[in-house]
Amino acid sequence: MENDNFFQKVYKVAKQIPFGRVTSYGAIAKYLGAAKSARMVGWAMNSSHNMEEIPAHRVVNRKGLLTGKQHFDGTNLMQQLLENEGIIVKENQIQNFEKVFWDPYKELPVT
Repeated sequence: MENDNFFQKVYKVAKQIPFGRVTSYGAIAKYLGAAKSARMVGWAMNSSHNMEEIPAHRVVNRKGLLTGKQHFDGTNLMQQLLENEGIIVKENQIQNFEKVFWDPYKELPVT
């Protein structure tokens, strides 16, 4: 299935997000050459919650909002995981977003 292949590519990128950094759905989509597929990246992250090796908590929306937090077990699990990595979150918004943002397009070799 085409989605499965895309999801695997998303997971490969997500696994490379460094500890203490975050990226966005759109940044992953852009890196994969599918700039209009940010929503599909979100679906992939949503489907990864049983895969411990995928740091889905490090993927947020383009403004640094924890838009996927409802897909994590527990009320504030996504925020807690980020805070455990030193990321400051206030009212579902990552503080100093530009400083902790990791852009796979700039950090990884283009596939």
